[in-house]
Amino acid sequence: MRWNVFAAATLAAAIIVSPLVPDAQTVTPPPVKNPNYVKPFPPLRIVANLYYVGTYDLAVYLITTKEGHILINTGINDSTAAIKANIETLGFKFEDIKILLATHGHWDHVGAMAEIKKMTGARMMMHEDDASLLESGGNLDFRFPDGRGTIYPPIKVDRRLKEGDKVRLGEAELTIIHHPGHTKGASSFTFTARDGGKAFPVLIVNMPTINPGVSVAAMPGFPAINDAYLGTLARQKKLAPGIWVSSHAGHFNLHQKYKPGDPYDPERFNDPNGYGAKIQFYEKLVQANLKKSQESK
Repeated sequence: MRWNVFAAATLAAAIIVSPLVPDAQTVTPPPVKNPNYVKPFPPLRIVANLYYVGTYDLAVYLITTKEGHILINTGINDSTAAIKANIETLGFKFEDIKILLATHGHWDHVGAMAEIKKMTGARMMMHEDDASLLESGGNLDFRFPDGRGTIYPPIKVDRRLKEGDKVRLGEAELTIIHHPGHTKGASSFTFTARDGGKAFPVLIVNMPTINPGVSVAAMPGFPAINDAYLGTLARQKKLAPGIWVSSHAGHFNLHQKYKPGDPYDPERFNDPNGYGAKIQFYEKLVQANLKKSQESK
């Protein structure tokens, strides 16, 4: 009789408490409004051991090493099969992915990360300021102070990165550069790719783009957003990359530089002038956003 009373009390407590506990399995991704997010694109070798394995617009990068591979970004929630197919088309094993990274924690760049982490056992490493965004499945987004809801499967972050941290695997060593604004933990990566005895400095940069509804002047969920954007732009203007790529194909003009079937040629991505022009373009957008905010006061 005592057991029955205890069981009934436990059940009643569960019924009372359960509505207050969010269901982590309920994932409601945003609608795909840009068809280029899911449009297939054949994988390509950018330089040495750096490969593009994403879709027509959403950049996903594979860095191969003798000790396994690093995957940077994943695209939206249903991207795993396409990424796996691209990696295997290149002759590499999907299961050899050991480290997962991301330029920032938005759905269109980490939506498939939890699934790939589970399938490969890879360690997720993210800048500490976006770690909570990943682990909440996109809910803790500064654009939504009251929460956005779970829009991608939550991702456990195994290592929280900071400015200047190194990520090492085999012969690859990446350096983390914190470029906040687009998100609190938006990051870029630098490393040296080696091919045929030649060293190629590479920058994988997260551009300071502005999402609809974001005011660079002030956001309740990100009080330091103004300093973040302006600081990132100032730092990015000081970089002088040769070979560089970014979070979206359009950010680094991939489709103007490369057509499927073109021969391997790292020099097509050696574009310092294009980098400077892009930074100037986004700086103008930030200044226009600030001006609009000031005029509306």
